[in-house]
Amino acid sequence: MLMKRTHLLVTLAVMMMAVTYAYAQGPNDSGTYYAAADGKKGAELKTALHQIIKNGHTSNTYNSLWTHFRTTDKRADEKVWDMYSSATNFTFGTDQAGSYSKEGDSYNREHSFPNSWFGGDKQHIAYSDLFHLYPTDGWVNNKRSNFCFGENNGESYKSTGGFSKLGTCTYAGSGAPTAFEPNDIYKGDFARTYFYMVTRYEDEIVNWFQNYGNKEGVSETLAGNKYPGLTDWQVSMFLAWAKKDPIDSPIAKETPRNNAVYGIQHNRNPFIDYPGLEEYIWGSMTDVAFSYDHYQQPSAILTVKTERTYMNGTMYNMAGQVVDKSYKGLVIMNGRKFFNK
Repeated sequence: MLMKRTHLLVTLAVMMMAVTYAYAQGPNDSGTYYAAADGKKGAELKTALHQIIKNGHTSNTYNSLWTHFRTTDKRADEKVWDMYSSATNFTFGTDQAGSYSKEGDSYNREHSFPNSWFGGDKQHIAYSDLFHLYPTDGWVNNKRSNFCFGENNGESYKSTGGFSKLGTCTYAGSGAPTAFEPNDIYKGDFARTYFYMVTRYEDEIVNWFQNYGNKEGVSETLAGNKYPGLTDWQVSMFLAWAKKDPIDSPIAKETPRNNAVYGIQHNRNPFIDYPGLEEYIWGSMTDVAFSYDHYQQPSAILTVKTERTYMNGTMYNMAGQVVDKSYKGLVIMNGRKFFNK
């Protein structure tokens, strides 16, 4: 049976506009953390940020991540915040590391930037860098394997409700590799994760490409240089993902996590502190000088009212919990996000 409702949709259209934010110091209590990047543009800004976020970065043990996730990735209901599956309700500790025999079995430690891409050395600081490690459903994580991120039709695999998908990449210019597509509500999170990775490890990504370029997903993702660091199609796609899924939309997740990770490993993700910062490095504002305390934000999201027809199915809230049709607020259904009145 088909049902019709009126929803407030977050559109994919993005309006470029300048909004300047004056901070007493940097945003999110970052003080003068980013002051050394003042006045830099494009590739020089990327290098300046690399030096800032590398300096003071302390390493974690891989085993300590189980404990750290309780601080960085806890939902409001105290459960594990899983960005790969909408059908999980994991309890910290109790449901960690299992047989991964099916979706919802247990969660593991996901290198969203696969560790095979930098050699898999557990002693390397990147191996336990919380800015790209997340607790995720082990079964879905195994399906993702080491494939690059991309957009696809899910012909190889779909998690419950089509939340995450695996298939041949359909993004223009990709060359159609096999790719894993996260849900729309987390695409910006993963885009900002990759912007962080090629900035934080700018001094190593050339070697990673040369040494591990034959690994699945590496040559599709890394360009073999310090700048831009990412292949053209990945830059284009991640810029689009970052615009369509802004920081802390629809619920506050990234900023609290950024602050929590800073408290653990003493560096930050600048692409979370400064919305749209990626445009200064790879996008429309590469000729604009960055200011850490008078930041000019490049974009804003438009919203429109529209009528949508959809099939009856399972509805989830933004924490990934199943809700019924009486639930009011932002929800996910059939892989789409909308506002249920």
